[in-house]
Amino acid sequence: MSEPTGKPADGPVGLVLVSHSAALAEAVAELARGLSPGSEVPLAAAGGGPDGSLGTSAERITAAAAAADRGAGVAVLADLGSAVLTVKALLAEGDELPDGTRLVDAPFVEGAVAALATAATGAGMDEVLAAAADAYAYRKV
Repeated sequence: MSEPTGKPADGPVGLVLVSHSAALAEAVAELARGLSPGSEVPLAAAGGGPDGSLGTSAERITAAAAAADRGAGVAVLADLGSAVLTVKALLAEGDELPDGTRLVDAPFVEGAVAALATAATGAGMDEVLAAAADAYAYRKV
């Protein structure tokens, strides 16, 4: 039996960043790691198509989610369009992603930073999702 989604299970909530661009996914992961030094949160980038071109790869997403899973769930942030749809399709299939995987409705960059910083505190999935989604409210002007 798994833990309720709001409580950490065996480890930190993992994060996966899904982008149409491998370079973008890696850059956002690097930024988030840089702003949360010492974090032991598993963070994996899943960018680009199967051949490394622009696009979305279900295989890259499932591999990244498996790498980020430590038993407390995996929060997936996606940039746009088919990245979101591919994650939704994988979740609908039910057995492609680790148990407790959730798609986060959040801005890609700000949400990734907020999710990682929150997960680094040992927060559970609900808190990580809330922090990432709260990034929609960040005002720049």
